[in-house]
Amino acid sequence: MKTPKWFLKRNLLSWSLCPLSLFYLIGSKIVFNFRKMHEYSSRRPVICFGNILSGGVGKTPIVRQVAKFFDAPVVMRGYKKSAETGDVGDEAKMLSNDGILVHVGSRKSNLILLNKQKSNTPIIMDDGFQNSSIKKDISVLVFDEAIGFGNGFLLPAGPMREKKSAIMRADAIILIKRKNIAKGFALPTNIPVFKAYNKEMCPYNNKTNVVAFAGIGYPKKFFENIPCNVVEKISFPDHYQYSDDDIKKLIEKAKDKNAKLLTTEKDWVRLPDWAKKDIKFSALDTEIEKSFYDWLKGKIDDDTYKKN
Repeated sequence: MKTPKWFLKRNLLSWSLCPLSLFYLIGSKIVFNFRKMHEYSSRRPVICFGNILSGGVGKTPIVRQVAKFFDAPVVMRGYKKSAETGDVGDEAKMLSNDGILVHVGSRKSNLILLNKQKSNTPIIMDDGFQNSSIKKDISVLVFDEAIGFGNGFLLPAGPMREKKSAIMRADAIILIKRKNIAKGFALPTNIPVFKAYNKEMCPYNNKTNVVAFAGIGYPKKFFENIPCNVVEKISFPDHYQYSDDDIKKLIEKAKDKNAKLLTTEKDWVRLPDWAKKDIKFSALDTEIEKSFYDWLKGKIDDDTYKKN
């Protein structure tokens, strides 16, 4: 589904959904506490990158950079598997295309499998901050400065998976910097906050006309940062599975506009193979400040020492 408009700004509909948010909160607390009773503790350090918003904040590019830095495997759920992504999901396909070892499915089962190996490198968990069945050695929350807390309401009235107080369970925060900052967005001052910067790397020059399309949580972020001449923007639901008919319509649209088709890497891996030859993606260059890696290595060394 497309990200509801009320996720970013409160309106009559978001207020009317607030009673359902109470049921969501109660249900999630019950599940969290039940899972906690069966918590699994890994031999190897587990670094969890999560969020308290329902997707779209740019967490997976952060995971990619950290996994490459440590040459570490990634465990993830593999949301929206399809034939186009080798039945592992678009985010997992993106990471594996970069040579990262990705284990998709039950995180606990994959952690047990990885702990049987001789390696002592850390294991990166993509998402799972709310999954209390796995003990995390380090939990890092990712926020996008332009999205902030959205409208501040819990699901389904807003994008929040948990109340803001859940931030206090995190060891650190990575804040993706933007030109515009969400109104009223402020983070706790007693948790380390590290900055990250994203840059869209368009495969065309900035004068090339492009029809940009995206099926991600917040496509506006993509559209606003493409260094090309965007003549039309087309949004699809998050993790959308493109059909041949969809692609043909996009190709016709680009021809009518005398433009090239451009999408995100996450969308590109979901395209049919025949379409990938003629459609390019804008690679996302993510840079995390060096002090984060220094902090992370220190935390890993401390936690490894305690385990041994």
